[in-house]
Amino acid sequence: MIVTDDPPAPTRGRTWVGTALCWVLVGPTAAWAAVRLVGLDRGPLVQALAFTPYVAAGSVLVLGLSVALRRWWPAAVAALAAVALLGVVAPRALAAPQPTVTGPTIRLLTANLLAGSADASALVELVRRHRVDVLTVQEFTPDAQAALDRLGLDRLLPHRQLNAHVGTPGSGLYSRWPLSDVGIRNNRGQGGWGFTQAYGTVAVPGAAPVRVESAHPSAPSALDQVDAWRTDLTAQPQATPDGELQILAGDFNATLDHGPLRALLDTGYVDAADATGKGLTGTWGPYDGDLIPPVTIDHVLVDRRIAVDEVTVLPLPKSDHRPVLATLRLPTP
Repeated sequence: MIVTDDPPAPTRGRTWVGTALCWVLVGPTAAWAAVRLVGLDRGPLVQALAFTPYVAAGSVLVLGLSVALRRWWPAAVAALAAVALLGVVAPRALAAPQPTVTGPTIRLLTANLLAGSADASALVELVRRHRVDVLTVQEFTPDAQAALDRLGLDRLLPHRQLNAHVGTPGSGLYSRWPLSDVGIRNNRGQGGWGFTQAYGTVAVPGAAPVRVESAHPSAPSALDQVDAWRTDLTAQPQATPDGELQILAGDFNATLDHGPLRALLDTGYVDAADATGKGLTGTWGPYDGDLIPPVTIDHVLVDRRIAVDEVTVLPLPKSDHRPVLATLRLPTP
């Protein structure tokens, strides 16, 4: 009788199938981790990287399957990918220490109005109910401006710098307090959407002046617009850690998994939602019926000298975005 250590043929077949299945799942997960860590957000990868938090969650399942099937090499690679992805995503769910600030508190709300079609009465109600002090709006139209004023926004937030346009380019900045040094930024990424950005310096009583801008870089909605998206993000005003306080609030068309937005943060900003453990709350996606998992592309970026007390993502009917409300404490002069 001949004795062999080889497993029976059916067992060898099942072994091969299990190993192949693990590698089929582990390979893309590891590649995604590499792309995210290296910062290869180019071409179609720009849109894909917005969904990195979902891939990070899935990487744990891939690791669990590899371990359950006792495929140790795939499990080792899956473990590395999971650690890498969770390492960049998980901190967004954890609140960070804030600077000690003794100045006044302000409530800032930013909202994309979906070419002016968002429910104006709902937006004014949000401003009234949450006692909003500063409001930035994107995709702001003349009809939206008129509707908001008819509903009393001009009395709640009487100071403004507005650039209403038909369609999506419009932008607006409203304030409870006087504005100075106002203007309109024109995003000039070639082939982009041509969004504009209203800005001004808000004179908050008892605080240092703070420059607020309604941010809206181009959307990377097609391959031929990715360069414009990158150009517009790169051209956003950098933080001035030794100068004037600055806040950028709006629809950035980018998540914290996109290199250009992280580079902007590195100049001296903090993402308010990330700072309060709300950095994984979706702000765009299925809210107008699209079958797209929510992603976080609306942000309030604040100077690191500003303390973030709270961030809440709120509903806004008839918009594909969710407004972001940030409660901030400003330094004294």
